[in-house]
Amino acid sequence: MAAGQGLRRTAVRGALATVTGSAGNLFVGIGTVVVLARLLTPSDFGIVTMVTTFSLLLRSFGLNGFTELIMQREEITESLASNFFWINLGIGALLTLGFAGSGPLLAHLFHNPAVVRVTEGMSLTIVTACAGYIHTGLLQRAMHFRTTATINFMGQVLQFVVAIILAMAGWHYWALVWGSVAQTVSVTVGAWLACRWVPKAPGRASDTGQGVKFALNVYSHFAFWYFTRNTDNLLVGWRFGDQALGFYKKAYDLFVLPQNQLMAPMNAVVVSTLSRVNQDREQFQRYFLRAVSVLALLGMGIGAYFALAGSDIIRFLLGPGWEEAGRIFVLFGPGIGVMLVHYTHGWIHLSIGRPDRWFRWSLIEFVFTAGLFLLGLHWGPRGIALAWTASYFLLMLPGFWYAGKPIGLGIGPFFNTIWKFFAASVTAAVITALIVAAAPYFAGLPGTRGALMRMIFVALIFFALYVASVVVLHQGLRPIRETIGLFRELLPERLLRRPVVSTSEVEEVSACDA
Repeated sequence: MAAGQGLRRTAVRGALATVTGSAGNLFVGIGTVVVLARLLTPSDFGIVTMVTTFSLLLRSFGLNGFTELIMQREEITESLASNFFWINLGIGALLTLGFAGSGPLLAHLFHNPAVVRVTEGMSLTIVTACAGYIHTGLLQRAMHFRTTATINFMGQVLQFVVAIILAMAGWHYWALVWGSVAQTVSVTVGAWLACRWVPKAPGRASDTGQGVKFALNVYSHFAFWYFTRNTDNLLVGWRFGDQALGFYKKAYDLFVLPQNQLMAPMNAVVVSTLSRVNQDREQFQRYFLRAVSVLALLGMGIGAYFALAGSDIIRFLLGPGWEEAGRIFVLFGPGIGVMLVHYTHGWIHLSIGRPDRWFRWSLIEFVFTAGLFLLGLHWGPRGIALAWTASYFLLMLPGFWYAGKPIGLGIGPFFNTIWKFFAASVTAAVITALIVAAAPYFAGLPGTRGALMRMIFVALIFFALYVASVVVLHQGLRPIRETIGLFRELLPERLLRRPVVSTSEVEEVSACDA
């Protein structure tokens, strides 16, 4: 079998594992949200969000940097991996101590004394998470995506079990804190058990400094990207308090749910695949655009549907008392599909080994998006939501132009890949809205049952129209067939044996195969 075909099948197998794991996480997460929203108050979620706005940034050191480094490098020795482990763990320990002591400062910023103790509890997630990132990177380098997906799924299950039990016991926001601690401990222990590699004492190893520089560039991009993604939480919590932040955060969490379930797990698969073909521009472009096409087909449809049924989705999932979150969520909906395809430009930067350019682009994104937030702040959390949606529409094409410039990958092929899906989603959404407006019976159904009926009614109409519009605009079933074909390749009986790895990779791969 050709090397390219074998690599593609291996990548497809990785996609199966990550998407399946994400689907499991999605169902567990939705079920837990349904329960916790009825056990805790918007203020409980708001207080924890005030802290996690900062703790998640520090906790991601190593996950965003060293894991990409391990996957992207052509060769990695045991001594080099050991150095990366101790550097990552040492920095994680320092960040834990620093964050634990920052509680009074955060409490002053948000005018809420409860933030002090929550900060101390959440600081534990930083060092426990950092202890497992190198092992996770080695598993992903060996393309053990099924293993990492299982580990992450079990961690999420434990997090939500702990949170629900403690919430039922009346622990309020502490239920969310200790659930997060349990999740990081579980994932780290799982990574160590799956990849039975034990780091050696740190020592001299060539390329350690260059590798750390690469990791810091990736993390620097992530930090600015994270600030961009969380400046909204900071502004809403500071200006409007914990209850408003609780409403906003729940709407935002549903907004980024498609990205977390589709994009985040696929990053390792796609970056690993594209990194191996980054010298073949034609093959690189073909793999990349096919991934973008699938995401556009799914994302544009999901986004338009969420815009139509957003209020009912919130009412059904969270129950009474969360209506304001529904009104905010409706403004997020139109940006979901664009958000999904926008973030794929990071795959280009990482797979061609240019995190420095990714970092520079993140500076532009941060300044531009933060400016939109400040403009939208006048209209409260709803204005911030609208600013998010506008930012993705305005930054998507410039972001791809900048990412593809070093390898001559223009925005023309990318635009031609996505515009028909966007047009199909808008057409289907407008027609669906007109049909729903002509059916007052469904609009008047009360309560959770009425919300569910409207969700089903809108879904049946919209997705039928969306698929029909896609077929008409593409003058055939090609995108549908490609997507179905991809899922057929995910069937277990179609999966082939693992690809042969190079001699230089045997050491760490065999450790993770043990």
